[in-house]
Amino acid sequence: MQTERIIRRKLSDEVLERLLRLFSDGNLKPGDAMPSERELMERFGVGRPAIREAMQSLANMGLVSISHGERARVQELTAQSIIRQVDLSAHIMLQRSSSSLEHLKAARLFFERGMVREAAAKATAEDVARLRTIVAEQRAALGDAVAFMSADMRLHTEIAAISGNPIFVSVSEAMLGWLKAYHTELLMWSGKENYTLAEHAVIIDAIEKGDGDAAEAAMVKHLQRSSGLYGLKG
Repeated sequence: MQTERIIRRKLSDEVLERLLRLFSDGNLKPGDAMPSERELMERFGVGRPAIREAMQSLANMGLVSISHGERARVQELTAQSIIRQVDLSAHIMLQRSSSSLEHLKAARLFFERGMVREAAAKATAEDVARLRTIVAEQRAALGDAVAFMSADMRLHTEIAAISGNPIFVSVSEAMLGWLKAYHTELLMWSGKENYTLAEHAVIIDAIEKGDGDAAEAAMVKHLQRSSGLYGLKG
């Protein structure tokens, strides 16, 4: 007969499991104040350390916010808040592994190809106008590397937003944020920013025409060219 060992669980793990059940059952909703430590201690029959450890686990998951001297509050979970939970781990992974960085660049290219095709299929005149406004802001930021980069990132995220899917927007923001630390200083490529502006204009033109093939081809050309010039800039 196969041996199946019973592993003793930490009290904080038991408390965490019961608190998570309150979330999943709908007994704790965004904006609600969490029960006090004393209430939880009495309810579960455990000491303060187990309660505090379980509450910190909830905070690490983004389920509650903890402020000194105040009751913890239930947070609204969004795609953005969930993905942000892995920001630090993602940065550490990228710093430790050059292959991870290359994998992320490839994932971004794959993602952007899908997003620009989706934008070409769904973009309204208002969507196109917003994209052109961002490019105009980027052009006005020539000579200011930080502002130029910020506008660049907003453009790509706005293309993802045309999909109407907040998860796509959050994934776009996350990948761009992770890659940002590896962008080469723009000013060392003096004059090359104009290539980016021209390529963005071609992408937007294709989106406006509803031409998914042309939009995808322009995006691929743009990302491959800019990746070579700027390291990871797109």
